Amino acid sequence: MWGKWIGCTVPGAERGRFDSAQRAWAVIGDQEGLVGQVGGWDPDTGHARVLGLWSGAGAHDRFMRERHDAVYAGSRQADSFTGIETAAGETVLEMAGETSDLSRALETAGLLRVADCRLLPGREESFLEVQRRVWGPGMAAAGGMLAGVVTRLAPDRHLVTTLWSGPAAHERYRTEHFPSLLARAGLAHDLRSTAGHLVPLEPAWRVLPTADTP
Repeated sequence: MWGKWIGCTVPGAERGRFDSAQRAWAVIGDQEGLVGQVGGWDPDTGHARVLGLWSGAGAHDRFMRERHDAVYAGSRQADSFTGIETAAGETVLEMAGETSDLSRALETAGLLRVADCRLLPGREESFLEVQRRVWGPGMAAAGGMLAGVVTRLAPDRHLVTTLWSGPAAHERYRTEHFPSLLARAGLAHDLRSTAGHLVPLEPAWRVLPTADTP
């Protein structure tokens, strides 16, 4: 699977315009290889955040060649933001949660939690093992975590994205479960730095594969 992380700096006066343009991406629901796309406003920065998931790099590359530019130009989305950052890479780990699969989680989640992790040299395997052994099971046991993925954006940068039923479930996890998991994880051994984003999802920005997608 292939993940893409997008952040846009949107002036307050342009939020409505950006929102309308983001809704236009619903037309890509019939694109072969789309797993799903979700996004919303980051309350800490005001930035728009979007996570896209594809069946593989080939499917994403085909979309970029065949569809992306036409939808982007047609929505005039470029006129609504002053800055954009994108990063993409292979999904190297999936984390199970309350839903039967990732597609169902993308369909029903109300909140996206993102940890943008910069790794120390040579610590990728240790980092992933901690995700498998500590964070994945710990979040699943907390209740309300629907599914998650870890995407390698660069050799020293991994994006941990988890989909939650809503803010209440994540807040319960943060207060009741996170402290003990943090103590077990030993982050200082693997991470140079980490940045967190907690994004309430905009239902109208959600793009899911249509029923007749191959």
